Amino acid sequence: MNSRIGSIIILFVAMTACTSAGQTTEQRKVDVVSFWAQQQYDAVAPGGKSAITIHFELEKGWHFYASADTAPGGMNLKLKPSEQGTEVLVFAEPIFPKAEWLFDEALGKKVEVVGGKFTVYLPFGVAADAIGTGEKIIAVDIGIEGAVCTETQCRAPDFGSIRTEVKIAAGVASLQPKFDIPKRQSSPILTGQWASYSVWAALVLAFVAGLSLNIMPCVWPVLPIIVMRLVEQAKPFDEAQGRQSRGKPVVMGLAFCAGVLLFFACLAGANIVLQVFYGQVLQWGDQFRSPGFVTAMACLLVVLALFMFGVFTINVPSSLAGRSSSGRGFCGAAGMGFLAAILSTPCSFGILAAAFAWAQAQPLGLATLVIMTIGIGMAAPYAILTAAPALLKKTPKPGRWMELFKHAIGFMLLVVAVKLIAALPGERRIGVLYFSLVLSFCVWMWGGWVSFGTPALRRWVIRAVAIVLAVAAGFVFLPGPKPSLVNWQKYDAAAISSALAENKPVLIKFTADWCLSCQVVEKTVFLRKDIADLIKQKGVLAIKADTTLRDYPATIALRELYNEPGVPVTILLIPGQNEPNRWRGLAFGDELKSALKKLP
Repeated sequence: MNSRIGSIIILFVAMTACTSAGQTTEQRKVDVVSFWAQQQYDAVAPGGKSAITIHFELEKGWHFYASADTAPGGMNLKLKPSEQGTEVLVFAEPIFPKAEWLFDEALGKKVEVVGGKFTVYLPFGVAADAIGTGEKIIAVDIGIEGAVCTETQCRAPDFGSIRTEVKIAAGVASLQPKFDIPKRQSSPILTGQWASYSVWAALVLAFVAGLSLNIMPCVWPVLPIIVMRLVEQAKPFDEAQGRQSRGKPVVMGLAFCAGVLLFFACLAGANIVLQVFYGQVLQWGDQFRSPGFVTAMACLLVVLALFMFGVFTINVPSSLAGRSSSGRGFCGAAGMGFLAAILSTPCSFGILAAAFAWAQAQPLGLATLVIMTIGIGMAAPYAILTAAPALLKKTPKPGRWMELFKHAIGFMLLVVAVKLIAALPGERRIGVLYFSLVLSFCVWMWGGWVSFGTPALRRWVIRAVAIVLAVAAGFVFLPGPKPSLVNWQKYDAAAISSALAENKPVLIKFTADWCLSCQVVEKTVFLRKDIADLIKQKGVLAIKADTTLRDYPATIALRELYNEPGVPVTILLIPGQNEPNRWRGLAFGDELKSALKKLP
């Protein structure tokens, strides 16, 4: 009887040991993602194969980017086993679940995502000479990286790593697996390229993408004008011989196409430099993470909208559009082509991002070919139309409809500009809006205050003043607010009452997002280090009372409790003092400093 009990105890201990080695890890949760690890076998024999699974569960509405080809900035889900034990364990490429296609409005393209509950498999093999006799425990840390997103926001949590222990022991080949390893999906997440597309299909798609750039609102209205200018520009070359060469318009059209291709050659060159020298890829959407770039693009779209409204015109300099036989006409045509390619980009972020996403996963030679194919697609209509200008006769004749159409395009550009400004951090939006207004005024000065009959000196003075005003406005509005020196707290009536009950003074700054004077107060008073230091030294509770909307608690208190008509106003509440100190002006820094010094 005792021997039977002893056998049962030994068997139980052995089973417990196996389970502890291959156990399922405890579930962890980081941000909106829960995950845990599990092993296929409790133990693996030398020379055998097994797998580790990472189970994920995301909150509703959240997803991981699944593919490095479509994920912005390379923020797709990645699993990286630690280097520890690599001489014993050899890991294969992870097996991801089949992804779903989702249209990402921010990127303007379809992306592959995984969400809800899913599992990632990490197959591995054990070296045949892993152990001699006995058993060995290998600790494996699996790093997890990736961004989790919804339709409106993205986060990049620090998932860290999850640890599991692999037990290697002889004679365990008969153990039952806890799960089966699925077959690899023919998905870009496994191959690093779009397996469903051949190179020829990709080139065709790149050509179509370039072709579609010509129907972008920024380019289409000026397409007939550009082509006719090129045709007319080519006529005088053979006037000395009393005839007009049909080949010159074709040559001029090819020069224009060369300018278009030059723009895409610059992009391809930048891609090569980044990958060869810096190990990075040229992601078309990465620049939108820079507030400076987004600001520049928004201002460019405002200027283009003013051009559509007829506030100013763009005249090609005679040095570029010369018709002499020196060849400057060809340089002018190429320059116009380069400009046309640039003008296409503000309205074509989604198209270019999709094409670049595929190209970045390819070898440099193929990536360069794809990028240049986009340029060929854009240049093709210009080459055809300049070779056969009679085709232009089939287009509607210029008239009132063209002006109305250009104005409508201008409003479309303003919509895109507003969308870009809305994507900026909150503290920068107001400054960019003010700068856009001043910039519009300066553009109006440049184009509307002068004419062909304006004397040269007066014309240059007016335009110099416009430039100086725009630059000055840039220095004032574009840098964005400086970091606050005061630890402002949100308006809370209970917190104010509690501080006064504890004999703690309270400083309330009533402000609003639409209040320009409030920004002046912030810069002239509360960005002073001496005042910020006094607020901290005296233990003053600093309250930022936002009155942007009518129903905000601070707005109601400003009107009903403090009986103030509007902002800006700053109030210092001192315990035991019946009437608070109030400042309604803009430059009251010295008065506030004096009042703070008197505090105990």
